[in-house]
Amino acid sequence: MSTVQDVNPRVRGIRAPIEFSCQFKKRSILINTDVFFQSVKKPFKSVIDVSSGDPHKAGMPPISFIRQVMAVCLYPELLKEKSLPLDVRQRAQKLLDMCSGGSVGSYSTTSGGLPQVQKSISEFITRRDGGVPSHPEDIILTTGLQKSFDVVCFLVFLNLLTSGEGKTQTGVLTPMPCPHTLPMLLDMTGLALVPYRLFEEQGWAVNLDELHRALEAGRVHCEPKAIYISNPGKPTGEQPIVGTSCTAFDLFYIRFHFSLFLLIVYGQDKEFISYKKVLSEMGKTYAETMELVSFHSISTAHIGEGGLRGGYMEVINIDPAVKKYLTVISSASVLPQLALELSVNPPRPEDSSYNSYTQEIHHIEDTLSQNAKRACEFLNRVEGMSCQPSMAGLFLYPRVHLPPHIVEEAKRLEVKADVLYCQRLLREEGICVGAGCENGQEDKNYHIRLCILTPPSTLEEILARLRSFHHRLLEKLA
Repeated sequence: MSTVQDVNPRVRGIRAPIEFSCQFKKRSILINTDVFFQSVKKPFKSVIDVSSGDPHKAGMPPISFIRQVMAVCLYPELLKEKSLPLDVRQRAQKLLDMCSGGSVGSYSTTSGGLPQVQKSISEFITRRDGGVPSHPEDIILTTGLQKSFDVVCFLVFLNLLTSGEGKTQTGVLTPMPCPHTLPMLLDMTGLALVPYRLFEEQGWAVNLDELHRALEAGRVHCEPKAIYISNPGKPTGEQPIVGTSCTAFDLFYIRFHFSLFLLIVYGQDKEFISYKKVLSEMGKTYAETMELVSFHSISTAHIGEGGLRGGYMEVINIDPAVKKYLTVISSASVLPQLALELSVNPPRPEDSSYNSYTQEIHHIEDTLSQNAKRACEFLNRVEGMSCQPSMAGLFLYPRVHLPPHIVEEAKRLEVKADVLYCQRLLREEGICVGAGCENGQEDKNYHIRLCILTPPSTLEEILARLRSFHHRLLEKLA
């Protein structure tokens, strides 16, 4: 029988947030049943899971136009269904014509993605960036954001950017806090995580001196060759180059001077600023030589179709041979590619679905904006909590003051104190949130992560239960 010792040492070294998350999800499902409480009455009606950026799980409805078109693509008999809007049926037919054999069940004939979808995405990026050209051959479609980043990490690991061990191991400058799956991906691909701190008191700002410090510290044990930036920040909701002392120009200068590979993850936010556009304005020395990879996903924000696992990369100034390798190993599924096509080519004013689509998008935007403001103000009024405003993104990341008895109990149980807080919150109030340690928080300031793209009534329920639980903890201290 195989034992743990037979497992690849690099696999055994993968850090545990994903394991904690899986166990937590299973517990949230179990707690939602009366079996968990046996003869004791459950103290809440149902579990509300806001630990991940999954708006549909949190109660937000999907976009009707996208679901209708996808339904027709999956069951083409609906092309005859007159109750569906005409533009829905026309768009579905157009998408089916893109597919080999006219079916979403056929294999895609190209690895990097359907050519028509690549073209649509490049045209969308060109519009987004005010005319800065994007080229279809630079667009690589993938099976989601996590997969696409994994592909690039794998690229680095395979020595295409020169990896090694010990002091020659390739390092990635990573913001702290960071997306909770990122450390796991770096571990899986043999890359060293080089942390740089975001400054909470300054709205989770990026600091130029801190980046220099992280670089020097990283060089003691590895070779930093890439810097990871999330725009907006996840889970902190900051926009890294808005209102901070470290601008996009600073980041590019750092990247150029220290030969760093720039990895950017884009979200949808209120005041989108494109790193690619900034790069194009920096002159040929930078614009034509600096390597930049941008990622985007349909999992969050307006579309929220996380289950489809669709995303794309735009690769700038990458060696064609390397780009070819990326294309070969990406191999995106057909269905999420069609959803991506719909996301970058929504209904136009002359289309019958335009009004309903626009109303639904505006509803999502308004809900997210109002929820962010409401939750931040609420949490800042709760004793023992503080929260920085979220400029964009789906999460709030409030700081939580934990009473000494919780910290001591966590030590006794050999778990992180914020994990214990989240476990008790789930058991006592049925609210599932993420623990700050999942996002790389190693200091003595404890945080929790919660998705705020929920129906407003659900958000009020979450906030009320969270306040009730936190007050009970503080009362035990009194």
